[in-house]
Amino acid sequence: MSQSNYGNYGYPQGYGTYPGQIPTYGNQQVYQPQTPIQQGVPTPTPTTLPGQLPLEVSYIENILRLNKGKIATVYATFENNREWNAKIFKGIVEAAGRDHLILSDPQTGIRYLLPMLYIDYVTFDEEIEYEYPYGVAAPNLTTYPPR
Repeated sequence: MSQSNYGNYGYPQGYGTYPGQIPTYGNQQVYQPQTPIQQGVPTPTPTTLPGQLPLEVSYIENILRLNKGKIATVYATFENNREWNAKIFKGIVEAAGRDHLILSDPQTGIRYLLPMLYIDYVTFDEEIEYEYPYGVAAPNLTTYPPR
């Protein structure tokens, strides 16, 4: 498709040129700074503060996994729900994923699959585990690319 076909759609002259060409507007050339390609530049490694999970693994689901088997109280809000807008769930942390939490109520035997989307916060009646013991591999920790 030639550049003259773009004129009908209001695109400036030079729009859609091949890479490496400098588009022109009338008799002027547009300045395009060249960014040098850097090769072999080491990526920074995340730093870990003592007593904390590394930045990339300190997600809520990982903290909940570290506290698997403990009793948790989960506060959730369900917008636009006429029956109940907010609800409290209490139970044993069975599992946690990126988008969900599974709790089991030891008194009733009911298991709850709660989407993380609705969870406001979680409390524990005991100390929260936040790091793995030294020398122990961190099983089932989820890592995601940096945001």
